[in-house]
Amino acid sequence: MNKFFVLAVAALAIACVQADSFDAAAETREYKSDLKEDGSYAYQYQTSNGIAGQESGVGGYYASGSNAYYAPDGQLIQLTYSADANGFHPAGAHLPTPPPIPAAILKSLEYIRTHPHQESRQGQGRF
Repeated sequence: MNKFFVLAVAALAIACVQADSFDAAAETREYKSDLKEDGSYAYQYQTSNGIAGQESGVGGYYASGSNAYYAPDGQLIQLTYSADANGFHPAGAHLPTPPPIPAAILKSLEYIRTHPHQESRQGQGRF
């Protein structure tokens, strides 16, 4: 039993070292960058271990781009995003999403929308 445990731990350690050495030896395969006088820019890159990204925008105002890499389990992770005056807007299948709104809540919101408050209907407010 002890020998099996030791062999399993050793095999796991070797697998981790091989994965780390693969990433440590990664090289940049492609890199392009363009910065213009009006503040607009664009760049893209790709590495030998499957990491890639690109972005374009106008510095301080707007940006959009994407990134991709392989997770340790081999799954391709892809992220697209934009950023503007309203914030950062990421999108990707790996990102958590909120649960659906329960039907009872949707029904309540619809009722509220279709039955405005008495004061709102008369156009009079209380002070």
